[in-house]
Amino acid sequence: MSRRGRAVAFGLLALLAAAAAATIADRYGARIARGYGPLRPVVVLDSRLPAGREIGPREVGRALATRRVPARFVPPGALVAPAEALGLAPRAALPSGSYLLAAQLGAARRGVARRRRLGGGRRPVEIAVSGAGALLAAGPIASGEKVDVVVTGEPSAAGAARTYVAAPAVPLLALRPGSEEAESGDVAEATLGLTRRQALRLIAAESFARRITLLPRG
Repeated sequence: MSRRGRAVAFGLLALLAAAAAATIADRYGARIARGYGPLRPVVVLDSRLPAGREIGPREVGRALATRRVPARFVPPGALVAPAEALGLAPRAALPSGSYLLAAQLGAARRGVARRRRLGGGRRPVEIAVSGAGALLAAGPIASGEKVDVVVTGEPSAAGAARTYVAAPAVPLLALRPGSEEAESGDVAEATLGLTRRQALRLIAAESFARRITLLPRG
């Protein structure tokens, strides 16, 4: 075989080897993806957060980022959108590169200012809600977006279940998927700006109602 022929043959063999390697890598990647499960958005820290300092829009834009990782590696309580951390503060200093968990956050030291911004004597209250899949799929929630909180009771002896608006036009501060231990995968955790009366009404409804749902306004 001539030198040119050998060069062509080696080139073809190299191309075949590269194609085979790419095929093997794709199949391996697909097996890894199937083994680790679907990707989920999580919030990670791009820079260190000090303890007790309220997380404001500046920190959300600079210190927090969203990454998509296999569901198997997502720790319980991981935030799915940076806006969920607005107005809260780390209970302890958090290092760069770590996941941001709900359990790591609490009321900021400037809680009085936070309550004043909510207005009307409202406080952040976390409520378990159903049927929030569409809201979660739509992407990060704009903190303060107004929603109606709708309660559906258990059916009565006549067979009809009462449905009513228990808290109209309340600010939705955060929304994240419920824990994996929940009986229904359709349950989410909503942080709402509620008055004391609204909070007591909804906390009671959690124990007797069949469903508590969020209805976006407008």
